[in-house]
Amino acid sequence: MAAGRERLLWVIMILFIAIIAAYLLLSNLISYRLLKYRIVNSRDWDLNICCGKTDAGKVNADIIRHAEIPNFVLIDSIYQLPFKDGEFGSVLCSHTMEHVDDPERFFNELKRVGDEVVLVTPPLYDLPALLNVFEHKWIFLSFRKKHTSLPPRIRVPFSDFVQRRWGQVKKA
Repeated sequence: MAAGRERLLWVIMILFIAIIAAYLLLSNLISYRLLKYRIVNSRDWDLNICCGKTDAGKVNADIIRHAEIPNFVLIDSIYQLPFKDGEFGSVLCSHTMEHVDDPERFFNELKRVGDEVVLVTPPLYDLPALLNVFEHKWIFLSFRKKHTSLPPRIRVPFSDFVQRRWGQVKKA
């Protein structure tokens, strides 16, 4: 009788772990693969800032050239963009705000160069992205993925310590 009960507990524990793992995988897959690309591909963007490997703008700009993409502009600083005031009608900033030191300053710079700024950030249900201490500095307190203003935010716990000690991982 005790062996049967122990086996049942093991099965329940394994099922619980499998459900949690499936949730983590699916939430991240939906957030990054499905919703992000739906927003990015929803229109032609005048400026795709911190573009990584994504060609989504008439101008694609980043601080590092991650891939050969058309109309690429290498920028020195996200806080002093080499563009004129109001140069762009639409600006896309996808999955960048959670990485930067000063989101408010960066967002103000984006508003300076663009009439409409759209931010794409990890939503609260995407736990793997929210707790990524190696890459992210900020958790945005929103269940939405697309924003036209800077959402409220808190620091990712322990990210300062981890990134000071081992550096911030950069992935495109």
